[in-house]
Amino acid sequence: MKVAFFEIENWEKDYLQNQLKNLDVCFYADPLSLQNIELVKNCDIVSVFINSQIDKNLVAELGSIKMIATRSTGFDHINLDACQQKNIVVSNVPFYGENTVAEHTFALILDLSRKIYQSVGQVKQEGFAVAGLMGFDLKNKTLGIIGMGHIGQHVARIAQGFEMKVLACDAFENQSLAKKLGFSYANLDQILQQSDIITLHVPYNEKTHHLINAKNINLIKPGAYLINTARGGIIETSALVDALGKGIIAGAGLDVLEEECNIKEETSLLSKDFSETCNIKTMLQNHILMDRKNVIITPHNAFNSKEAIERILQTTVENIEGFMGGKTVNVVTQI
Repeated sequence: MKVAFFEIENWEKDYLQNQLKNLDVCFYADPLSLQNIELVKNCDIVSVFINSQIDKNLVAELGSIKMIATRSTGFDHINLDACQQKNIVVSNVPFYGENTVAEHTFALILDLSRKIYQSVGQVKQEGFAVAGLMGFDLKNKTLGIIGMGHIGQHVARIAQGFEMKVLACDAFENQSLAKKLGFSYANLDQILQQSDIITLHVPYNEKTHHLINAKNINLIKPGAYLINTARGGIIETSALVDALGKGIIAGAGLDVLEEECNIKEETSLLSKDFSETCNIKTMLQNHILMDRKNVIITPHNAFNSKEAIERILQTTVENIEGFMGGKTVNVVTQI
């Protein structure tokens, strides 16, 4: 079989070539479009990312393509109805960074609890002086997890290792999961009122837009910390700034900000094209939260580990090999 990969960065080629030695594989940096559709004329499988808009007009020109393997979690760039009508199987990468994002979450928590960033800066300026650097233990503190999907579950597992009490809020409660991971369910207001540290792990949509806002942020337990590695729009920025100014919140660890460009897939941040269309560096430099000593901001980097990126490629390889072997995996269908 012949496989064509589109939107491929140079660092991805060696890995894919090594994993798919027995296939005729070709790579293209550009997205798949009607302008370059001839490149897949003799192909059986095509792999794309989110900038390849596989609409019904493009699907109609796919010829002998039997499978589309998108290297993304989302698949709204692919017309599934058109693919189904042509019996084209579509697969995605449903999970790749659950533990990766959870580990970054605790990196932010530990930075705040032990003032790591401040400590490094103080050592450089003053040497081994500990004045103003007293932190606090995580043991026996209450961690409130908003969103108990795959990432939230990993956060709960890590929290148990620190001997923390875990409260969780989720649209769908699973008591057997709660018993297994050792956490208790609570509603959003209870999470805000009772947690020493609150961490967000929900998707961004109409229901979660400004989930933490000016109306409920005052419910947060005085002296608590807020962590966000999900999406910036889940927190109303002005409400956060106000709560920090009033001392309601002791600090915040943010990997995402409300003013970011529209990011559908974290891995798009690694593309050279993304930096040309969205200047996150400038946005960060101009952000009001950057000047606060009790706020640490990382540049939407929670997903970015060597292993997580390799899992995206490995899952894509497994999707292709499964299809070739007659055992399709990670197939997406129209809801």
